Amino acid sequence: MTRVTEPGAPPLWRNRDFVTLWSGQVVSALGARISATAMPLLVLATTGSAADAGLVAAAGTLPFLVAQLPAGPLVDRWDRRRILRASEALAGLALLSVPIAQWLDALTVAQLVVVAFVQGMCAVFFGLAETAALPVIVPAAQLPTALAQNEARGRGAALAGGPIGGLLFGLDRTLPFLVDAISYAAASVALLSLRKELRSGPVAPAEPLWRATAAGLRWIWRHPLIRAAILLIAASNLVFQALVLVLVVLAQRRGATAGEIGTMLGVYSGGGLLGALAATRLHRHLSPKMVIIGVNWIWTALLPLFLLTTNALQIGAIGAATAFVGPLWNVVIVSYSALLVPNELLGRVTSAAMTVSWGVMPIGSLGAGLLLAGAGPTGTILTLTGVMLATAVAATISPAVRRAPPLPRG
Repeated sequence: MTRVTEPGAPPLWRNRDFVTLWSGQVVSALGARISATAMPLLVLATTGSAADAGLVAAAGTLPFLVAQLPAGPLVDRWDRRRILRASEALAGLALLSVPIAQWLDALTVAQLVVVAFVQGMCAVFFGLAETAALPVIVPAAQLPTALAQNEARGRGAALAGGPIGGLLFGLDRTLPFLVDAISYAAASVALLSLRKELRSGPVAPAEPLWRATAAGLRWIWRHPLIRAAILLIAASNLVFQALVLVLVVLAQRRGATAGEIGTMLGVYSGGGLLGALAATRLHRHLSPKMVIIGVNWIWTALLPLFLLTTNALQIGAIGAATAFVGPLWNVVIVSYSALLVPNELLGRVTSAAMTVSWGVMPIGSLGAGLLLAGAGPTGTILTLTGVMLATAVAATISPAVRRAPPLPRG
C-alpha cells in the first residue's frame, strides 16, 4: 500500500484496523464478483430469458433504492462493527441456499430474486458502515489514498472474479455460489479483529427514522457540489448497471462460452484495477473539476465503440477503458463527502446520497432486459450512449462543478 502520511500518523500499511478491514474485504469482494459473474449465466442457462436475468439483477440492486434512507440513521445509531460482521454472515447464508436448492433440483428464479435482494441488502448496510467508519480509522490526509486502495481492492477482485466465476460455472453451476458463501464467512471472522471504536462523535439520538433521514437529505441540499455530483453519479450508474447485462447477452449471442464471458468481464475489470492503482497518485495532480467533467466525456466517447466489434476480448478491452477512469471519479467524490460531512451525520448523508445515486440501478437492470428484448444490443447501446452524452453536457455546464475546490493533499 502507498505510504502517504501526515505528521504523527503511521503509514496505511501499518494501520492495523485499516489493514484488517481491507484484507477481509479482498476475500469477500472476490467471492461476490465470482457469484455476480455466475448469476446471469445461471438465469440464462435456466430460463434462456434476458428479462429474467434483468429481474434478478434488479432485485440485487433494489435495496439501494428502498433501504438506503432508513439504513443510514441505523448505521449512525447501532454498533458499526456488529453491522459489518452481521452483513457478511447473512449474505453468506443467502448465497449458500443456491447450491443447496440446485442439489435438491428445486432452484427457481423466485429464489434467485430473494437471494439477490438479501445480498444487496447486506451490501447496503456494510457499505454504509464501512464508509462511516473509514474516516475514524484513517487520518483525513490519508483518506483519498485509503479510498483509492479500496477501489483497487474491489477492482482487483472483479479482475480475478470474472474469469474464476466463468470457469467455476463451466465446471459445476454450484461452485461459484459455494465459494462466495465461504468468502463471506471468512470475511466475517476477519472482522472480529477490529479494535477501534468505529465512530468519532456521539451516538445518533433515537429520533424517528423519517426525521433522521430528512437530516441527511437537508445536508445534501445545502451543498451544491455534493448535490450535483450525486445526480451525475446516478446517471452514470444507470448506464453502467445496464451495460454489464448488455455485454453478457451480446457476447453470448455471438457464441461466447461461459469461460470466455468470464474472461471478458475480467478484462473489463482489469481496467478498473489499473485505474484504482493510478488514482492513488493521479488524484493529487488533477483538479476535481477536470475529473468530474472529463470522466463523463470519456465515457460518452467510449460507449459507441462496443458496436464496432463482436469479439468478447475486444468488448472486454473497451470495457476496461471505461473502467479505468471510474476509480478517479469515485476517489474525488467520496473524499469530498467523507471530509465535509460531520462523522455523526455520515451514515445518514451517505444513505441519502446512495438512495439517489445507486437507487437507479434496478431501473438500469430492468431497462436493459426490456431494451434487449425489444431493440437488441445495438439499440440498447445507442440508448445508453445518449444518456451518457446528456450527463456529460450537464457536468460541463454545472456551476457547482466548475467551482469545485481542491481536495487536501497528504
